[in-house]
Amino acid sequence: MRRARISFALMLALLVGAAIAPASAQQVPLQDKPFAEHKIVLQLSDGDTKKQALVLSVANNLLKAYDPDKIAIEVVTFGPGIDLLLSGSERRKQVESLIAQGVRFDICLNTVDTIERETGKRPEFIPAATPVQVGVGQILFLAENGYTVVRP
Repeated sequence: MRRARISFALMLALLVGAAIAPASAQQVPLQDKPFAEHKIVLQLSDGDTKKQALVLSVANNLLKAYDPDKIAIEVVTFGPGIDLLLSGSERRKQVESLIAQGVRFDICLNTVDTIERETGKRPEFIPAATPVQVGVGQILFLAENGYTVVRP
């Protein structure tokens, strides 16, 4: 009887752990855009300024092509791509303008932590950026929830 209780407790613990794991993998909640007909996630993992400009251009063009209420746009930055969201970025005003129009910009905290470990200084990013623990995990979460992943 005791073994059956222990087995039951272990099974219950495994089930609870399995139920909690997907929730903890979620980086941040989905955008509150109930009328969005299109959902796009733009991946930026490159520090190249031309790619940064391209991502901003794509987001801006999508806002022009669709009513901002009808499209959910999320830019997920990780690795060298977080340069776009650092406080001293040349494109800060463009980013903040897009955020004001409903585009969400995510910054990978794993990348921020790695930079801090390697340099001894935590990089400062714009306050309007949304911190996510795992950038690629956020992309996966969005893709699993109907977003189309685009890597300009």
